[in-house]
Amino acid sequence: MQERMGNPALVLPEAMQALNALSKVPTETGLSPKLLELVNLRASQINGCSVCIDGHWRIARKHGETDERLFAVAGWRDAPYYSEAERAALALTEAVTRTSDRADPVPDEIWDEATRHYDGRSLAALVIAIANINVWNRLNIATRQIAGAWKP
Repeated sequence: MQERMGNPALVLPEAMQALNALSKVPTETGLSPKLLELVNLRASQINGCSVCIDGHWRIARKHGETDERLFAVAGWRDAPYYSEAERAALALTEAVTRTSDRADPVPDEIWDEATRHYDGRSLAALVIAIANINVWNRLNIATRQIAGAWKP
């Protein structure tokens, strides 16, 4: 496969600035970088973004994430490696990423569980993080970016 064009965020530097600024908000709000990388990895798996799948496990490892947690993130419901707060974040990630899979894309049950673990600012930051990785996934997929070309 060959990329169709450079990543649009690289073609338009002002887009890159905006996306990079947005990506800093969740950590500045206090969310764990390890949690955010699990969220990034899971959304990227769902979307089939090979660039982000390849890149975000690398970033997670730099933050001290373990192989067993990275390898099991697609099966987080059945794997014993995640806290209840992480499970709530992963459930929210899946719901927000798969918006067309059900009539109520983010059911109250998923939202309410997330509110049990995250206060208003943290929850807002988590939703922003999920939205941001979905933007990156779509930019990469639309333009057929090549996995391995980006080495964070």
